[in-house]
Amino acid sequence: MIIDISQEVFSCQVFPGDPAPVRTPVLRMEKGDSCNLTALSLCAHNGTHVDAPFHFLPDGKTVDQMGLESFVGDCFVARCQGPVTGEQAAGILERAAGAGAGERILIAGEATVTEQAARVFAAGNIRLLGNESQTVGPAAAPQEVHRILLGAGIVLLEGVVLTGVEEGRCFLSAAPLNLGGCDGAPCRAFLIR
Repeated sequence: MIIDISQEVFSCQVFPGDPAPVRTPVLRMEKGDSCNLTALSLCAHNGTHVDAPFHFLPDGKTVDQMGLESFVGDCFVARCQGPVTGEQAAGILERAAGAGAGERILIAGEATVTEQAARVFAAGNIRLLGNESQTVGPAAAPQEVHRILLGAGIVLLEGVVLTGVEEGRCFLSAAPLNLGGCDGAPCRAFLIR
């Protein structure tokens, strides 16, 4: 079964202060044009998207400098609510390893990764951490959580939709658009279970 875990871009959640995505019709067949053509204006962090290290690390890699290995492979979906503690993060890593999917973690639910949890994930040698909100850390102050995770080489997948996805092992595909020099990029993420 293939499960689309991406937000639709033009109706997506937008992080406070980020520009909302806009589509502008350029050519329309109904007006006599030879084809339909649409121009897009959006933030690299609209909808379901990837954060590259450059987002919070001045010398970090941009999206086009990142390999695709982190974005494709077995993952573990864990359900959490509220602030994720260090103890909960350790439990998630343990369940993920037990399921044979310890490199990529997706957190389902209204969960916020705390600094303590970020340190546990960073020490856990994972490749990717994803969540349902538009930022992995606290919305009012996400910087430190991002720095801990991105500094450990963990890529972030934010704004996934995991409603109805049960906890457990899945196969993830969430490769970002190849946007040269960018700090993030939208992606069409899906799970195979």
